[in-house]
Amino acid sequence: MDPFERLPLRDNLRGLKPYGAPQLDVPNMLNVNENTHPLPVEVRDSIAEDVRAAAANLNRYPDREFSELRERLAGYLGHNLTAANIWAGNGSNEVLQHILQAFGGPGRSAMGFPPTYSMYPLLAAGTDTEYIKGVRADDFELSAESAAQQVREAQPNIVFLCSPNNPTGTALGLDVIKAVYDAGEASNAIIIVDEAYAEFSHVGTPSALTLLEGRERLIVSRTMSKAFALAGARLGYMAAAPSVADAMRLVRLPYHLSAVTQATANAALKHVDALLANVEDIKMQRDRIVDELKRMGLQPASSDSNFVFFGGLENPALVWQELLNRGVLIRDVGIPGHLRVTAGTEAETTAFLTGLEEILEKSQSDAAPIE
Repeated sequence: MDPFERLPLRDNLRGLKPYGAPQLDVPNMLNVNENTHPLPVEVRDSIAEDVRAAAANLNRYPDREFSELRERLAGYLGHNLTAANIWAGNGSNEVLQHILQAFGGPGRSAMGFPPTYSMYPLLAAGTDTEYIKGVRADDFELSAESAAQQVREAQPNIVFLCSPNNPTGTALGLDVIKAVYDAGEASNAIIIVDEAYAEFSHVGTPSALTLLEGRERLIVSRTMSKAFALAGARLGYMAAAPSVADAMRLVRLPYHLSAVTQATANAALKHVDALLANVEDIKMQRDRIVDELKRMGLQPASSDSNFVFFGGLENPALVWQELLNRGVLIRDVGIPGHLRVTAGTEAETTAFLTGLEEILEKSQSDAAPIE
């Protein structure tokens, strides 16, 4: 039975399912691409101190312009960015929602290239923006020529480019972003490059931040949830032309970033080196997963993120369940023959690899003919 049958729900929301992944209490939670390393003690202490100070004024509204935070984020990103280029929200999802509220809506369209982040069509539906599904090659790659041609044909108002892409983990070349930006000129399209996992990219992988100058319709979205290990703090942000940041002010709710959120993020940004110290370890475990999955005869995608997307599974649902039985939770993203696993600590990664190998060996043994 439709739970909304008697409610005046908008037609474009009927039949949709809310975003979500299983929330289970298991020893090794490797399904939602969190940074599984705990915050360093000095960072926790700094956050606690700054939040305590902010608590003295919680009877007052917070800084509506979150000025200190924008300054710190601009300083972290570099590339000659200033506070005027920065916007932030309660997670990068809220930032994306602001963008769609400002530039999408009824009679407008947004384009993505699945498989990609599953929130894009939900954000489009929530703002009554038509969602157009582009296509990728059979290996899930996206070329500059293909992407640009699809944008020219569809003429969307907004284009989502996820780099590194979730769930595949692959980064886009700057040629793809430039080609899509140029192709979007005819429809005056806003081009969003979602770089939630940028800090995990291989050395030498360029960021779309290098393309911002002179491209007023280009937005680069980032988050503190992943590399900064602050998923629970909910702080996402973007860099763009000052005019785009100004447009966000037209749709944001009053005082949308709480004083506690601002204090937490500002404190964390005082300890960038400490927070990013675990990134190299995570990248090491990610590459270890790729190498080991290849050894097992599976097909992992090259990853510039903190997770690995892999194929070659005859029954991914069974593998997922068998891993869960062993206390390892990974993600079934609904793509035939594939699963996705977050690169965790060395111990968590070992638990995943050991469990998976046991499952594969048992499967092969069960399938072996009886002599």
